[in-house]
Amino acid sequence: MEKIRVAIFGASGYAGEELLRILTRHPMCEIVAITSRKNAGEPISKVFPRFTNSNLTFVAPDVESLKGKCDAAILALPHGTATEFAIPLLNAGIKVFDISADFRLRSTAKYEEYYKVPHPAPELLKKAVYGLPERYREELKTADLVACAGCYPTSSILPTSVLLKAGLVKPTNIAIVSCSGVTGAGRKVDLPYIFPECNENIRAYGVVGHRHLPEIEQELAVAAGVESVTINFIPHLAPFNRGINSTILLDAAEGCTLEKVEQAFLDAYGNEEFIRILPAKRTSEVKYVAMTNVCEIGFNYDPHTNKVILTSCIDNLTKGASGQAVQCMNIRFGLPENMGLI
Repeated sequence: MEKIRVAIFGASGYAGEELLRILTRHPMCEIVAITSRKNAGEPISKVFPRFTNSNLTFVAPDVESLKGKCDAAILALPHGTATEFAIPLLNAGIKVFDISADFRLRSTAKYEEYYKVPHPAPELLKKAVYGLPERYREELKTADLVACAGCYPTSSILPTSVLLKAGLVKPTNIAIVSCSGVTGAGRKVDLPYIFPECNENIRAYGVVGHRHLPEIEQELAVAAGVESVTINFIPHLAPFNRGINSTILLDAAEGCTLEKVEQAFLDAYGNEEFIRILPAKRTSEVKYVAMTNVCEIGFNYDPHTNKVILTSCIDNLTKGASGQAVQCMNIRFGLPENMGLI
C-alpha cells in the first residue's frame, strides 16, 4: 500500500504542532504540505525547533497546488475558515478531516445560535460523519468529510453515552464540570492566557452557552434515544499546559448498581485500545493521559444523592484533537487504528 499523502492546514498552532509530532513518525503517511498564512515561507524548524531535522516549509494555503498530489487534508483552522477550504478540497477528491466545529452540529439553527452566523455550507452537514471512532467506526470507513469531535465533548460523550444507552442513568439533570489546560485556548498572545494570569489560578468561563454545549447535547440525545437532552456544562481554565478533566453527575435509573455500571463500560470499551476503564471508585487523572490518545474513565455511585459520578481525562491536543483526527484517518484508509499513535 502506498503512503497517504497528507496536507495540514493551520499547522502553526498547537493542534498543528501535535499533528506534525504524530505524522512525522507515522510509517504510512507522507506530509506533502503544511500551511500557515502568517508563517508562509518559513522552515518548520524556525517555528517549532523540535523539527530541526525536517525539510518542511510553511506555505500559504492553496488547494489548487494539491490536486493530484494529496489524499487527505487535516484542517486545524478556526470555525468558519475550515469550511472555506473544505469545499474545494472535497471537490478535488481529497478526504477532509476537520478539527474545527464547522461540521459537528447537525442543526443549522443550533450552529447559528451558538456561533452567531449562518452555517456557511449547510449542504455538507448531512455528508459529514462525526469523528468519534468508538461510536462511529463503521461510518468513518467510507467518510469523505469527517467532523472530528471537540475536546470537551470527547471527554464528556465517551463515558456518558455508554450509561445513557444502557439505561442505567436518566437523560435529565445532567451536569458536566470540566477543567482544560491553557493550550485549549489556542496558540496566541492574549491577556487571560499569559502565565501570571493562569498560574496558581483556576476559573470557570462560558458557564452559560459555551459553544461545545450543543455538540455534547446532540450526541447524548442520540445515545439515550431521545429527541433532545438539556445539560449544564461548566468549563474551567486550569493551570496546566495540556489535558482535560471532566466530572460528570448523572441521576441513577432504577436498578442501577456499581456492578452494572462497570459491566456496561466493559461491554462497550473492553476491547478499545484508546479507552482505559479504571476499577470502581477510582478517579481519572490528567497526568496519566498526557501525550497519549487515551481517554481514562473512572466511575462511582453515591447512594446519598442517587448519583452516578464519572470522571474522564484526555489530552486535549491528542485524543481531543490531532490524535483523534489521525485515528479517524487510519480507519478511513484501512490502516491499523493505532498506527502512529503508540
